[in-house]
Amino acid sequence: MAQNTRTTPVGTPTDVTQNHVKGGIGESTLRPDGTLKVTGEFAYSSDMWHEDMLWGQILRSTVAHAELVSIDTSEALAMDGVYAVLTHEDLPAAKNYGMEFQDTPVLAYGKVRHHGEPVALVAADHPETARRAAAKIKIEYRELPVITDEASATAPDAILVHEGRDDHHSGHVPHPNIVHRQPIIRGNAAEAAKRADVIVTGEYTFGMQDQAFLGPESGLAVPAEDGGVDLYVATQWLHSDLKQIAPCLGLPEEKVRMTMAGVGGAFGGREDISMQILASILALRTGKPVKMVYNRYESFFGHVHRHPAKLWYEHGATKDGKLTHMKCKIVLDGGAYASSTASVVGNASSLSVGPYIIEDVEIEAIGLYTNNPPCGAMRGFGAVQACFAYEAQMDKLAAKLGMDPVELRQLNAMEQGTIMPTGQVVDSPAPVAELLRRVKARPMPPERQWETAGESADVRALPGGLSNTTHGEGVVRGVGYAVGIKNVGFSEGFDDYSTAKIRIEVINGEAVATVHTAMAEVGQGGVTIHAQIARTELGVQQVTIHPADTQVGSAGSTSAGRQTYMTGGAIKNSCEIVREEVLEIGRRKFGSYHPAWANAELLLEGGKVVTDGGEALATIADVLEDRAVEVEEEWRHRPTQAFDLVTGQGDGHVQYAFAAHRAVVEVDTELGLVKVIELACAQDVGKAVNPLSVVGQIQGGTTQGLGVAVMEEIIVDPKTAKVRNPSFTDYLIPTILDTPTIPVDYLELADPNAPYGVRGIGEAPTLSSTPAVLAAIRAATGLELNKTPVRPEALTGTL
Repeated sequence: MAQNTRTTPVGTPTDVTQNHVKGGIGESTLRPDGTLKVTGEFAYSSDMWHEDMLWGQILRSTVAHAELVSIDTSEALAMDGVYAVLTHEDLPAAKNYGMEFQDTPVLAYGKVRHHGEPVALVAADHPETARRAAAKIKIEYRELPVITDEASATAPDAILVHEGRDDHHSGHVPHPNIVHRQPIIRGNAAEAAKRADVIVTGEYTFGMQDQAFLGPESGLAVPAEDGGVDLYVATQWLHSDLKQIAPCLGLPEEKVRMTMAGVGGAFGGREDISMQILASILALRTGKPVKMVYNRYESFFGHVHRHPAKLWYEHGATKDGKLTHMKCKIVLDGGAYASSTASVVGNASSLSVGPYIIEDVEIEAIGLYTNNPPCGAMRGFGAVQACFAYEAQMDKLAAKLGMDPVELRQLNAMEQGTIMPTGQVVDSPAPVAELLRRVKARPMPPERQWETAGESADVRALPGGLSNTTHGEGVVRGVGYAVGIKNVGFSEGFDDYSTAKIRIEVINGEAVATVHTAMAEVGQGGVTIHAQIARTELGVQQVTIHPADTQVGSAGSTSAGRQTYMTGGAIKNSCEIVREEVLEIGRRKFGSYHPAWANAELLLEGGKVVTDGGEALATIADVLEDRAVEVEEEWRHRPTQAFDLVTGQGDGHVQYAFAAHRAVVEVDTELGLVKVIELACAQDVGKAVNPLSVVGQIQGGTTQGLGVAVMEEIIVDPKTAKVRNPSFTDYLIPTILDTPTIPVDYLELADPNAPYGVRGIGEAPTLSSTPAVLAAIRAATGLELNKTPVRPEALTGTL
């Protein structure tokens, strides 16, 4: 039975008040949640608690492709402490959900399509009871052949991953197991190839990367007396979740009230639904609050991953290094369900040329349905895989021409005014050549840093580290460069907007602003930026950030490097409207006392109304007294267009971001161990709204690129499509001992179309760091190395 009152669970986010004399745009204001996080006092979603709550547990499939013959829940239901055991037959409404296509079952029915798919659901009074009950559910499978690659997915007699449906792909695809296909044709690549003095080709393989956020999927669903549900969850996009959750619960959206809980990282892995629907169904079914927390093993199955990819490239150049043409085919494995594969394909194809001027191109990108784990959004979103391949091609071309690899890139670097292969003009600064110049001009780190005068080798600075595998014997240094291009914001005609509610009022004689948005704070520092914008626009010292929820309009996803641009733009816009209302109140109230109220340009600054000449006319508190001004407005960037499905032409992106890296590595060529010594980055950020956060974002993105270069990969058995390493024991991520010095040099070349000239910064460094590290390893070893991650056996020839 439903609860009669709505109570706030322990761990619910509260208003964050930032009270600073300074702290406007361009300052390195400290994060309000920083101290809480480093001291362990921050409440994450997994810390939430509610009186009399139950625990939810999912039973997942142990096979990757099979018919569901029977499900027996009787033993689980008979256990003490179990309140509910549900299968697809118990679902209250829609059985499928999805971001772009509603192809993902809430609980599997008919068959399972990937290892770890949710099949049944338990609610119990203790997490261990829930787990034991789930283990007692008996499932009979009839296994089917697995589809694991392009050949098995597109064969004439291939089993269809989604048989009997025609609404699970974008149309214009040559096979039902293809989610989306995006060609781009510009010029005539075949004719241009005849002008090339040198042609290089390459086949590249990019492994499946996990977002590896440290806070597992978790949340709390609380049934409400109106028959609805209050859901506290760690996510990246509240309103997208809402549109998927409500139909599966059979509820109108206004009865599904969502509040952001503390997020322990995201990187794209929280854009899709995880436990939201399941916890809510259990809460409504039992009439009790239900908490769900994935363990690490389950987390590997509970969210999408970065698409693994096969890429085939051909580049041609004249003998002086001018690129003549490019051909490529990119195959992205989307796994069992669509997620955002169609959009990833659009990104991969439209950015596959890299930050280079090439007039004649022939591009094809496809996304597959397979029985591998579902893949979707991850930092870099399709551009990462392409950058790995085209930058390897640039090095290969430079070697064949006998040119410096940086000079080859600079010779062909795009700039403002360049026409992309899609026909879109790059209409803001594109300092590709300058970024390369900056990373190349940096002083090199000293050679043989492990050696100290009169002392034995410091093995921590050597490949292998404290394993003490070498004291410098067989260690060779290599240096590599790479540069990449990434779009910012949502593309291809998507109605990308954000909403901001701004309130200004007088509290204890001081003007205070409140910022309310639905932006997901996932660690990127948006709550800091929002306060900085409000201080700058409203001239107040004290700013309160309201917890993000669905009681305000959508802020879109915290992804695609878009939040400072989009929600920052929405806050700026709403603040401007609020400011004008405050000034209008002042004009009506004080206009007869001073002509400046009518004749001067007025600003809000330092808690006062001042003229553009600096004369103070009144305090904001005097203007407002007991009144409050509140505005909620949507804000949009300029429109984009869908890419033509035949030619790929169209103004598909709103903004581009660029970053370059220089990697310095030392390789133990005998054991195949790699130590990255330095990974320097230069990036154009448009405007550094918070310089400290800018550097942190660039260093974080660089580290994720390093991870996929040398260690990170989800291993899927090609015969069974089962995940072999779902743990941080076997799936390795960089630690502080693996992470090198990351010097950052950023440019501030304003984009005239963006608020304050900002440019999305979080994704671009993830692109070029990976190929820079690979290039450096190639330079040290002389090996071709066309696959990520580079494992020791690839360097020692023992594959």
